[in-house]
Amino acid sequence: MFVKSVALKWIAGLLMVAGFSAWGSSWTPVRTDNPRDTMKTFMTAMNDYAEGVRNQDEQLRARIQDAIRCFAPAPNTGLKGERDKEAAAIALKETIDRVIVVDFDRIPEAPEGDRWRLKDTEIVLKPITQGERSGEWLITYDTWSRASHFFRIVKDDPYLEGTGKGAMYSQPLVEKMVPPWSKEEILGLQKWQWLGMLAALILGFVVKFFSEMLLDLLRNLSFVSKIPWKENLILASEKPLGLILATVFWYVSLIFLEVSGLPFTLFNGVIQVVLGGSLIWGAYRTIAVGREYFSFRASLTESTLDDQLVPFVEKTLKVLVVILGVLMVLQNMGINVLSLLAGLGLGGLAFALAAKDTAANLFGSIMILVDRPFKVGDWVVVGEVEGTVEEIGFRSTRVRTFYNSLISVPNSMMVTATIDNMGMRQYRRVTQKLGLTYDTPPEKLEAFVEGVKEILRTHENTRKDYFHVVFSGYMDSSLEILVYFFVEAEDWTEELLAKEEIFLKILKLAKEVSVEFAFPTRTVHVESGSEVSPLA
Repeated sequence: MFVKSVALKWIAGLLMVAGFSAWGSSWTPVRTDNPRDTMKTFMTAMNDYAEGVRNQDEQLRARIQDAIRCFAPAPNTGLKGERDKEAAAIALKETIDRVIVVDFDRIPEAPEGDRWRLKDTEIVLKPITQGERSGEWLITYDTWSRASHFFRIVKDDPYLEGTGKGAMYSQPLVEKMVPPWSKEEILGLQKWQWLGMLAALILGFVVKFFSEMLLDLLRNLSFVSKIPWKENLILASEKPLGLILATVFWYVSLIFLEVSGLPFTLFNGVIQVVLGGSLIWGAYRTIAVGREYFSFRASLTESTLDDQLVPFVEKTLKVLVVILGVLMVLQNMGINVLSLLAGLGLGGLAFALAAKDTAANLFGSIMILVDRPFKVGDWVVVGEVEGTVEEIGFRSTRVRTFYNSLISVPNSMMVTATIDNMGMRQYRRVTQKLGLTYDTPPEKLEAFVEGVKEILRTHENTRKDYFHVVFSGYMDSSLEILVYFFVEAEDWTEELLAKEEIFLKILKLAKEVSVEFAFPTRTVHVESGSEVSPLA
């Protein structure tokens, strides 16, 4: 039993080793610890890539990514994209196989000095001294960025025996068709490429013109013009869409013309900026059309929450469009956005402290929309600020005062302050004191009081269950009558009109009852000798 148990353990161990060996054989790690490892990794990966191109094996073709890992990073991450690195790897492999048969055993693992050069070439490797790849020996940027130049020098030489015979490079069809005089190089590109880009630039504007013309024809069709929001949507997207199609055409032209290196980086950067700007422009205009449509739909509902949400959502979407658009442009230009955001995270604490007021105001705007202490159009009193709410924004609420100035109150203050919403009143209180002359007979005073009560009872905008009209006291120059009532009104304008109507009826009643309103008077008695004469 003991022998059987030991045998089973040995068999299980051998199976595990075999399993790990099988797993490891399908994965070739990228080793760049020294010049020998780096060159072996690069040459092996490119030989596998060439085999994948011959046999149409996508897994082997993907090995070019391992070869690219042997390249030192570009000084500017946006200077060279993946396409440039792949082209450099192919050109470098084609050059090496025409110049030297690489003997890996003769490449040192620990070279003297801080650089190593492949014999009879300008291919140089150096160790990386900083960053997450510190300590690795990589092919210098100066070397792989000039790979196409090396290849043009030796492209007519035959492959050496014992090499992998290149990386299956094939001359572009366009380059085969152009005349010899156009192959002369100017500023990093051949003449036919410059002429092709000029033609592509002109054709791009032609594409823009015809796309805008087609959209304009579509906008004028009867089934579109009957629906205003559809017509507005086409009108808003007409110019941006034309520019987007033009930039896509220009980018495809760069690929077709085999533009590479610094010219490709520059022109591609311009195209990416124009494309990103066009997308942001189009999204902005589309959001504006959406606001008009949803504002109309919100106006049909009884709730006022959706009326306030529409402009708030519009501003939120516009901010997101700008942020995402900028990030998209940076990513397309080859800049690692995740690394950039991680770098910004290092100063996150300082940024948070600097932006705490902004965050508080943003939170305040959300609370205003959720809690709804007021809405646009309400008459509010906040501290010393009094007026009509015009807009509820991200940072502040704008209040139009009654002397027509515009005050911006931070939303963080609006959330914590005591808000007197005059616009939410169902009834508006009115207190008015009327003074009748002292010579008014009691029966006329009583008739006048009852007449005012009847006016308040019959008026359509007054509160019928609570009002007072009473003879309230003897004043210096008049018999005082207190008129206290409430007016039902939607806003201040409607309140003023109701008060005006009631006061006019009271004035007419005074004439009908034959009572007069008193005004301040004073009687002065002048004493002269024994006689006293009154002077009114």
